[in-house]
Amino acid sequence: MSTLDVHNKSGEVLHQKELSETFTDVEVNGPVIHQCVVAYLANQRQGDASTKSRSEVKGSGRKLYRQKGTGRARVGDAKAPNRVHGGVAFGPKPRSYRQYTPKKVRRLGIHSALADRFQNQQCLLIEDFTLERPRTKDIINILKALNVDGKVLLVLDEHSPNIHLSVRNIPQVHSCTWNTLNVYQIMWHDTLIITEKAAEKLESKFASTGSEAEGQDS
Repeated sequence: MSTLDVHNKSGEVLHQKELSETFTDVEVNGPVIHQCVVAYLANQRQGDASTKSRSEVKGSGRKLYRQKGTGRARVGDAKAPNRVHGGVAFGPKPRSYRQYTPKKVRRLGIHSALADRFQNQQCLLIEDFTLERPRTKDIINILKALNVDGKVLLVLDEHSPNIHLSVRNIPQVHSCTWNTLNVYQIMWHDTLIITEKAAEKLESKFASTGSEAEGQDS
């Protein structure tokens, strides 16, 4: 079992939380993490860039001058790609950059990314808390009390509008619920602050994956 301190909003240690080794101490699968990150970034691309070919450019299709007898090179119409205001040769057209990642691969990627953060002491546990109203200063005080800076991800057990509104004004600090985590979020942030209930839900979801893998290896 892995033991982590659970802090309150003032940064004090309330008690210790034991998390299963099959959740926090599994082998980190780097290639799967890389695959999930590449797929996530590819899926963010809109793919709606578009250019006009010579058949789509507005203009006459008349041949600019006769083929022979002028001493000049032969030409077609003014919409040719080599002329100003002509069409674009081999330009981009709307397309999908989407990459499909199997559900089990995504699951393994999230588990590996979380294990990497736990093994490198980049995860902190905090008691479950709420805010009565949106107030950015409250979140800043919590971060100072926990002595964390840089890119921080606050993982909640359920959506809290007040926390979300308070966090979004702080540069490089974000919040999400435990069931919307993705590999890119985990790897981009320097520190994860996970509420106690969110940690329990993540453990119940991924600890079984680790035990299944051990059963297959044996």
